Amino acid sequence: MWNKEQLTQLLQDKLKDTKFIMVANRQPYKHILRDGKVTYVKPTGGVVSALDPVMRVCKGLWVAYGDGDADKKVTGEDGKIAVPPDNPSYTLKRIWLNNTEADGYYYGFANEVLWPLCHVVYQRPLFNPEDWKHYVAVNQRFADAVLEEIKDDDDAFIFVQDYHLALFPKFVKEKRPDVRIAQFWHIPWPNPEAFRICPQAKEILEGLLANDLFTLHVRQHVNHFLDTVGQLIEGRVDMERVSVVKDEHETLVRHTPISVDFDEISQLASEPEIETLMKELKEKHNVGDDQLIFGGLERMDYTKGIPERLIGYRRFLEKYPQFRGKVVYFQAGELSRTHIEKYRQLNKEIESIIDDINWKYSEGDWKPVIMCRDLLSTKQIYALFRMSHSFVVSSLHDGMNLVAKEYVASRSDEKGSLILSRFTGSARELTQSIQVNPYDQEEMAEAFKKATKMSPKEQTRRMKKLRQSVSENNIYKWIGTIISNLTNI
Repeated sequence: MWNKEQLTQLLQDKLKDTKFIMVANRQPYKHILRDGKVTYVKPTGGVVSALDPVMRVCKGLWVAYGDGDADKKVTGEDGKIAVPPDNPSYTLKRIWLNNTEADGYYYGFANEVLWPLCHVVYQRPLFNPEDWKHYVAVNQRFADAVLEEIKDDDDAFIFVQDYHLALFPKFVKEKRPDVRIAQFWHIPWPNPEAFRICPQAKEILEGLLANDLFTLHVRQHVNHFLDTVGQLIEGRVDMERVSVVKDEHETLVRHTPISVDFDEISQLASEPEIETLMKELKEKHNVGDDQLIFGGLERMDYTKGIPERLIGYRRFLEKYPQFRGKVVYFQAGELSRTHIEKYRQLNKEIESIIDDINWKYSEGDWKPVIMCRDLLSTKQIYALFRMSHSFVVSSLHDGMNLVAKEYVASRSDEKGSLILSRFTGSARELTQSIQVNPYDQEEMAEAFKKATKMSPKEQTRRMKKLRQSVSENNIYKWIGTIISNLTNI
């Protein structure tokens, strides 16, 4: 089984004299002003939680957009700072963007074009030429920042994350064709018919095919990508090697399911402090001895199926009144991308459904739904995982969904149950979960009933198998596989 020591040995064998550079839109640590003092937070999300442990082992350079309001106060003139702040082991280099650039690159093209286009959840992409210009410019900015770090005689391995930086590989390769670049696409890849409506589809594909290795979560997404390339650009798709050759450059295309640091999460979630936090959270939210259904832990995004799971829970209370007053649904989630109208509408819809459920079914001091907008610490999240009888992931379409794996890793007590959408990449691995179609409110209601009534013995039987799967397919296996594939080219 892969672990930190095995990954360290692989790095010494394969990348001993190589610069390891991680490139991502999101930074692993953000400095903010709180009560007039500078402090730091670790942003939520699967990318950060998965990659920070890898970087602590690799001891390389992470290049990201510095979006914290106190980032510049603690960063050197070269944009660099050692992280983690309490125990430095690698370097973070921050890219600075003004509001116009961030709006066009991130909120615009990345999240109003590529995000809905790839998730195919009935949200129309908005194509704005100005957003595309900012997307191109910011990708070039990232490329320039990385090229500054690579000397003429340096051997470098650049690992690019996600859909924000689709043009980055081409910009780097134009200047340094000798460096090796791999890119992981964290979201689904749609079928060619969906992707071809993008006016910049060809430019996106050409940017991605500058990678030496392009990898996605599951084989179906690989097939969709190869089909898209075959239909939209001139290049030779080699199904035997699972690669694309364009302009005499070969890009290997692979599926490599991402995961989490199982051992670290399991250990942290078992610390005595977690028990104290569980008691504090119960008191704060007046949960008492009710069964807690942890309704979700993600940003308020239309791909996550939050209204659908709430509607399913409402149907559960309507259909099975014997559970009223005995279960509490806890929804945690920060406001997200409120610059975008679709997200503002989504938040209003979620609040409306919650108000409706609480108005219909509240009894005395018992409320069926608790909505938490707090910025939760990692340990508070683990406490919520541990105190919940069940955890719900109802994504309408998802590349993987790492929070489901984090939940499993946190349950060292081998209790709890996982309700998981069939439309997540993790559903292929976490087969002992209760799998659902989030669009089907009757099936969702039955899943809530099954999870609520599940015996401790059955919880343990399922959780042992879930934990074995996440333990064996951990984050070190993921990055180890990618490095092995790249260095074998």
